[in-house]
Amino acid sequence: MIPIPDLAAALLAWYDRNRRTLPWRAAPGETADPYRVWLSEVMLQQTTVPAVAPYYTAFVARWPTVAALAAAPVEEVMLAWAGLGYYARARNLHACAKVVAEWRDGRFPDDEAALRALPGVGDYTAAAIAAIAFGRRAVVVDGNVERVMARMFAVATPLPKAKPDLKRLADSLTPAERAGDYAQAAMDLGATVCTPRSPACGICPWMAACRARAAGIEATLPAKAEKPERPLRHGIAFWITRKDGAVLLRRRPPEGLLGGMMEVPSSPWQDEGAALAAAARHAPLACDWRPLPGLVRHGFTHFELELQVVAGRAGPNPAARGIWCPLDHLGDQALPTVMRKVVKHALSKAY
Repeated sequence: MIPIPDLAAALLAWYDRNRRTLPWRAAPGETADPYRVWLSEVMLQQTTVPAVAPYYTAFVARWPTVAALAAAPVEEVMLAWAGLGYYARARNLHACAKVVAEWRDGRFPDDEAALRALPGVGDYTAAAIAAIAFGRRAVVVDGNVERVMARMFAVATPLPKAKPDLKRLADSLTPAERAGDYAQAAMDLGATVCTPRSPACGICPWMAACRARAAGIEATLPAKAEKPERPLRHGIAFWITRKDGAVLLRRRPPEGLLGGMMEVPSSPWQDEGAALAAAARHAPLACDWRPLPGLVRHGFTHFELELQVVAGRAGPNPAARGIWCPLDHLGDQALPTVMRKVVKHALSKAY
């Protein structure tokens, strides 16, 4: 095995030549802005760089500081987040901004323990902020780094069981100097060279030390345990319009799945499908329902969803919990992706 200090030095030298240019990444010689590091790391949780980039750019243009984000109404933050998914992140983002702005005078803490105490900041995010924004030695392990470690040390234990071992191995390679650059270098190595399929071992700075490559098993690692099949749930979405064409929307409860987002009202999402007559008791208004052809399908982390959409016309002076939104203002509402699918389906089938 090549000495650990030499491995870190080789990776940093590779990074200096090949670092990715990302909207949130400080240029060489610049000091990283903790606000931008935190914002990007929260957005990147379970989300790809290409998906995050336009959202990040829009956020920092609209709210260039943590104080500006904290002062924004949470509804505006949720609207700006709409479409990015995992909406608890947006609620925690706003809550965290308020804590930092109100209780810490706009300054993020610079150590992992204090960072973990902030809303929505877990072990990985705390380590990433500590290393990248403040130069603290921290073990930053995302999916890319797990893959690199599994191959470097030929770890055959499947994920997620292997996670503690992979973090321990990552810790063994993490240097005290240039901690932020090293963290980003390891992530870049996994994202651009040690990729899930067809890793480019010939240009890897750690090629000579990689045990998986020596054994010819690099493409098989990291091993992953079989995921259980996601259950299928069913529901009925109620597309209700009134005489002027406005459609009824309502806000979901602040906690739970899609908390605080706007929705086309629907029946509960259940394992067994319900007949329209039974589901209609969950509708916000009594209407003569017209089922629309086809289904809306959407995948969540833990289950698949199928929604039937039914259309109804409200009577005069309709009263219901929610808001009446003109069709040309639907884009101004914080609709999650599944509800955008419902809207698209209704607009294509109901008229």
